[in-house]
Amino acid sequence: MIGGTIYTRGRAAFTGGSPQAVFEELWLRERKSRLRTRAIIAGIALIVCGYAVSPLFGVLAGALAGGIDAAVHWWRYRSAGVWRRGLRGEERMARILRWTLERRGYRALHQRVVPGYGTVDTLLVGPTGIWLIDNQAYHPDTEITEHGGRLFIDDRTQSQLVKRLNGAARQAAETLTARLVAGEVTVTPMLAVHGGKVRRRRFVADGIVVGTPWRLLRWPAHDPTDELSPKRIEEIWRAAVYSLPIGGRTMTDA
Repeated sequence: MIGGTIYTRGRAAFTGGSPQAVFEELWLRERKSRLRTRAIIAGIALIVCGYAVSPLFGVLAGALAGGIDAAVHWWRYRSAGVWRRGLRGEERMARILRWTLERRGYRALHQRVVPGYGTVDTLLVGPTGIWLIDNQAYHPDTEITEHGGRLFIDDRTQSQLVKRLNGAARQAAETLTARLVAGEVTVTPMLAVHGGKVRRRRFVADGIVVGTPWRLLRWPAHDPTDELSPKRIEEIWRAAVYSLPIGGRTMTDA
Protein backbone atom coordinates (compact mmCIF):
# COMPACT_ATOMS: atom_id res chain seq x y z
CA MET A 1 0.00 0.00 0.00
CA ILE A 2 1.49 3.36 -1.07
CA GLY A 3 2.27 5.58 1.89
CA GLY A 4 1.76 2.71 4.34
CA THR A 5 4.25 0.70 6.33
CA ILE A 6 5.01 -2.99 6.60
CA TYR A 7 5.21 -2.66 10.37
CA THR A 8 1.79 -1.19 11.13
CA ARG A 9 0.01 -2.84 8.19
CA GLY A 10 -2.34 0.12 7.92
CA ARG A 11 -4.12 -0.58 11.21
CA ALA A 12 -6.28 2.24 12.52
CA ALA A 13 -4.53 1.98 15.89
CA PHE A 14 -1.52 3.76 14.41
CA THR A 15 -3.34 6.68 12.78
CA GLY A 16 -3.47 10.08 14.45
CA GLY A 17 -7.21 10.20 15.00
CA SER A 18 -7.76 6.67 16.26
CA PRO A 19 -8.84 6.08 19.89
CA GLN A 20 -5.58 4.20 20.46
CA ALA A 21 -3.46 7.09 19.23
CA VAL A 22 -5.44 9.55 21.38
CA PHE A 23 -4.98 7.26 24.40
CA GLU A 24 -1.19 7.15 23.81
CA GLU A 25 -1.03 10.92 23.47
CA LEU A 26 -3.01 11.51 26.66
CA TRP A 27 -0.93 8.93 28.51
CA LEU A 28 2.30 10.75 27.60
CA ARG A 29 0.76 14.13 28.34
CA GLU A 30 -0.25 13.02 31.85
CA ARG A 31 3.18 11.61 32.70
CA LYS A 32 4.25 14.66 34.73
CA SER A 33 0.98 14.62 36.64
CA ARG A 34 1.42 10.92 37.48
CA LEU A 35 4.98 11.49 38.68
CA ARG A 36 3.92 14.46 40.79
CA THR A 37 1.10 12.47 42.40
CA ARG A 38 3.48 9.56 43.01
CA ALA A 39 5.95 11.85 44.70
CA ILE A 40 3.22 13.29 46.93
CA ILE A 41 2.03 9.80 47.93
CA ALA A 42 5.57 8.67 48.69
CA GLY A 43 6.31 11.88 50.61
CA ILE A 44 3.21 11.56 52.79
CA ALA A 45 4.04 7.93 53.56
CA LEU A 46 7.64 8.89 54.39
CA ILE A 47 6.64 11.72 56.75
CA VAL A 48 3.81 9.90 58.53
CA CYS A 49 5.62 6.58 58.98
CA GLY A 50 8.93 8.27 59.71
CA TYR A 51 7.35 10.34 62.46
CA ALA A 52 5.22 7.51 63.87
CA VAL A 53 7.83 4.74 63.77
CA SER A 54 11.35 5.66 62.63
CA PRO A 55 13.13 7.50 59.81
CA LEU A 56 14.26 4.23 58.24
CA PHE A 57 10.74 2.83 58.29
CA GLY A 58 9.53 6.08 56.77
CA VAL A 59 11.96 5.74 53.86
CA LEU A 60 10.86 2.15 53.26
CA ALA A 61 7.18 3.09 53.47
CA GLY A 62 7.65 5.95 51.04
CA ALA A 63 9.47 3.72 48.56
CA LEU A 64 6.77 1.06 48.89
CA ALA A 65 3.92 3.55 48.39
CA GLY A 66 5.59 5.02 45.31
CA GLY A 67 6.28 1.54 43.95
CA ILE A 68 2.67 0.47 44.40
CA ASP A 69 1.42 3.56 42.57
CA ALA A 70 3.88 2.91 39.73
CA ALA A 71 2.82 -0.74 39.53
CA VAL A 72 -0.88 0.18 39.34
CA HIS A 73 -0.31 2.56 36.45
CA TRP A 74 2.02 0.11 34.70
CA TRP A 75 -0.60 -2.63 34.94
CA ARG A 76 -3.33 -0.33 33.63
CA TYR A 77 -1.19 0.57 30.63
CA ARG A 78 -0.05 -2.98 29.97
CA SER A 79 -3.58 -4.42 30.24
CA ALA A 80 -4.57 -2.22 27.30
CA GLY A 81 -1.69 -3.54 25.17
CA VAL A 82 -3.80 -5.69 22.85
CA TRP A 83 -6.29 -2.90 22.23
CA ARG A 84 -3.55 -0.28 21.77
CA ARG A 85 -2.03 -2.34 18.94
CA GLY A 86 -5.37 -2.56 17.16
CA LEU A 87 -5.68 -6.31 17.80
CA ARG A 88 -8.48 -8.45 19.25
CA GLY A 89 -6.40 -10.82 21.36
CA GLU A 90 -6.74 -14.15 19.53
CA GLU A 91 -2.98 -14.71 19.39
CA ARG A 92 -2.57 -13.90 23.08
CA MET A 93 -5.39 -16.26 24.01
CA ALA A 94 -3.86 -19.02 21.90
CA ARG A 95 -0.57 -18.65 23.79
CA ILE A 96 -2.33 -18.72 27.15
CA LEU A 97 -4.21 -21.91 26.23
CA ARG A 98 -1.00 -23.51 25.00
CA TRP A 99 0.70 -22.81 28.33
CA THR A 100 -2.23 -23.99 30.48
CA LEU A 101 -5.25 -26.06 29.44
CA GLU A 102 -3.57 -27.74 26.48
CA ARG A 103 -1.15 -29.28 28.98
CA ARG A 104 -4.09 -30.76 30.89
CA GLY A 105 -5.70 -32.80 28.16
CA TYR A 106 -7.56 -30.07 26.26
CA ARG A 107 -7.25 -29.76 22.48
CA ALA A 108 -7.55 -26.42 20.68
CA LEU A 109 -8.23 -25.52 17.06
CA HIS A 110 -7.73 -21.92 15.96
CA GLN A 111 -9.16 -19.86 13.11
CA ARG A 112 -11.76 -22.41 12.02
CA VAL A 113 -14.72 -21.66 9.75
CA VAL A 114 -18.21 -22.40 11.07
CA PRO A 115 -20.72 -22.73 8.19
CA GLY A 116 -22.76 -19.58 7.92
CA TYR A 117 -20.81 -17.69 10.61
CA GLY A 118 -17.33 -17.24 9.24
CA THR A 119 -14.11 -17.76 11.14
CA VAL A 120 -14.11 -18.35 14.89
CA ASP A 121 -11.03 -17.72 17.01
CA THR A 122 -10.79 -20.98 18.95
CA LEU A 123 -12.64 -24.24 19.46
CA LEU A 124 -11.53 -25.86 22.73
CA VAL A 125 -12.29 -29.53 23.39
CA GLY A 126 -11.52 -31.06 26.78
CA PRO A 127 -12.61 -33.38 29.59
CA THR A 128 -15.32 -30.94 30.71
CA GLY A 129 -16.90 -30.03 27.38
CA ILE A 130 -16.52 -28.03 24.19
CA TRP A 131 -16.04 -24.27 24.15
CA LEU A 132 -16.09 -21.70 21.36
CA ILE A 133 -13.89 -18.73 22.26
CA ASP A 134 -14.20 -15.26 20.76
CA ASN A 135 -11.72 -12.51 21.63
CA GLN A 136 -12.47 -8.81 21.88
CA ALA A 137 -10.23 -5.95 23.04
CA TYR A 138 -11.70 -2.80 24.56
CA HIS A 139 -10.62 0.64 25.72
CA PRO A 140 -9.41 0.52 29.37
CA ASP A 141 -12.43 2.53 30.53
CA THR A 142 -15.01 0.31 28.80
CA GLU A 143 -17.37 -1.41 31.27
CA ILE A 144 -18.43 -4.98 30.57
CA THR A 145 -21.15 -6.25 32.85
CA GLU A 146 -24.42 -8.19 33.15
CA HIS A 147 -27.90 -6.97 34.06
CA GLY A 148 -30.91 -9.24 34.23
CA GLY A 149 -29.04 -12.02 32.47
CA ARG A 150 -28.09 -9.80 29.51
CA LEU A 151 -24.67 -8.62 28.36
CA PHE A 152 -23.97 -4.89 28.49
CA ILE A 153 -20.91 -3.06 27.20
CA ASP A 154 -20.85 0.58 28.28
CA ASP A 155 -24.54 0.30 29.21
CA ARG A 156 -25.52 -0.92 25.75
CA THR A 157 -26.88 -4.35 24.87
CA GLN A 158 -24.93 -6.38 22.34
CA SER A 159 -27.55 -7.99 20.12
CA GLN A 160 -25.31 -8.60 17.12
CA LEU A 161 -22.42 -10.01 19.16
CA VAL A 162 -24.76 -12.26 21.16
CA LYS A 163 -26.53 -13.49 18.02
CA ARG A 164 -23.23 -14.23 16.28
CA LEU A 165 -21.62 -16.12 19.16
CA ASN A 166 -24.67 -18.17 20.12
CA GLY A 167 -25.42 -18.92 16.49
CA ALA A 168 -21.83 -19.99 15.79
CA ALA A 169 -21.82 -22.24 18.87
CA ARG A 170 -25.10 -23.92 17.85
CA GLN A 171 -23.95 -24.39 14.26
CA ALA A 172 -20.60 -25.79 15.38
CA ALA A 173 -22.40 -28.28 17.62
CA GLU A 174 -24.71 -29.36 14.77
CA THR A 175 -21.79 -29.70 12.37
CA LEU A 176 -19.76 -31.79 14.79
CA THR A 177 -22.75 -33.98 15.71
CA ALA A 178 -23.39 -34.71 12.03
CA ARG A 179 -19.76 -35.74 11.60
CA LEU A 180 -19.54 -37.97 14.69
CA VAL A 181 -20.58 -41.61 14.54
CA ALA A 182 -22.72 -41.40 17.67
CA GLY A 183 -23.90 -38.94 20.28
CA GLU A 184 -24.81 -35.27 20.19
CA VAL A 185 -22.47 -32.58 21.45
CA THR A 186 -23.02 -29.09 22.82
CA VAL A 187 -20.74 -26.11 22.35
CA THR A 188 -20.65 -23.26 24.88
CA PRO A 189 -19.67 -19.77 23.66
CA MET A 190 -17.08 -17.74 25.56
CA LEU A 191 -16.12 -14.10 25.25
CA ALA A 192 -12.51 -13.39 26.26
CA VAL A 193 -12.22 -9.72 27.19
CA HIS A 194 -8.82 -8.10 26.69
CA GLY A 195 -8.73 -4.78 28.51
CA GLY A 196 -11.80 -2.93 29.68
CA LYS A 197 -13.39 -3.31 33.11
CA VAL A 198 -15.14 -6.61 33.75
CA ARG A 199 -17.34 -5.80 36.74
CA ARG A 200 -17.37 -9.38 37.99
CA ARG A 201 -14.60 -11.95 37.89
CA ARG A 202 -16.50 -13.88 35.23
CA PHE A 203 -20.19 -14.33 34.51
CA VAL A 204 -22.77 -15.72 32.11
CA ALA A 205 -24.89 -13.30 30.11
CA ASP A 206 -27.16 -14.11 27.15
CA GLY A 207 -25.83 -17.67 27.27
CA ILE A 208 -22.20 -16.51 26.87
CA VAL A 209 -19.45 -17.00 29.44
CA VAL A 210 -17.69 -13.63 29.80
CA GLY A 211 -14.40 -12.84 31.52
CA THR A 212 -10.75 -11.94 31.15
CA PRO A 213 -8.55 -14.63 29.55
CA TRP A 214 -6.88 -15.87 32.73
CA ARG A 215 -10.15 -16.00 34.66
CA LEU A 216 -11.90 -17.88 31.85
CA LEU A 217 -9.35 -20.68 32.20
CA ARG A 218 -11.00 -21.77 35.46
CA TRP A 219 -14.52 -21.93 34.04
CA PRO A 220 -14.32 -25.31 32.21
CA ALA A 221 -13.17 -27.06 35.39
CA HIS A 222 -15.60 -25.31 37.75
CA ASP A 223 -18.65 -25.41 35.45
CA PRO A 224 -18.38 -28.47 33.22
CA THR A 225 -20.92 -28.97 30.45
CA ASP A 226 -19.99 -32.58 29.70
CA GLU A 227 -17.73 -35.44 30.76
CA LEU A 228 -15.52 -36.52 27.89
CA SER A 229 -13.01 -39.34 27.88
CA PRO A 230 -9.64 -38.97 26.11
CA LYS A 231 -10.98 -41.17 23.31
CA ARG A 232 -14.09 -39.01 22.92
CA ILE A 233 -11.98 -35.85 22.96
CA GLU A 234 -9.88 -37.24 20.13
CA GLU A 235 -13.01 -38.17 18.14
CA ILE A 236 -14.49 -34.68 18.51
CA TRP A 237 -11.17 -33.00 17.72
CA ARG A 238 -10.79 -35.04 14.53
CA ALA A 239 -14.38 -34.28 13.55
CA ALA A 240 -13.66 -30.57 14.01
CA VAL A 241 -10.49 -30.79 11.92
CA TYR A 242 -12.49 -32.17 8.98
CA SER A 243 -15.82 -30.36 9.34
CA LEU A 244 -14.56 -26.93 10.47
CA PRO A 245 -11.73 -26.22 8.01
CA ILE A 246 -9.23 -23.38 7.96
CA GLY A 247 -10.19 -20.62 5.55
CA GLY A 248 -13.15 -22.54 4.19
CA ARG A 249 -11.08 -25.35 2.70
CA THR A 250 -12.72 -28.75 2.69
CA MET A 251 -10.97 -31.95 3.70
CA THR A 252 -11.58 -35.48 2.62
CA ASP A 253 -11.03 -38.68 4.54
CA ALA A 254 -7.65 -40.31 3.98
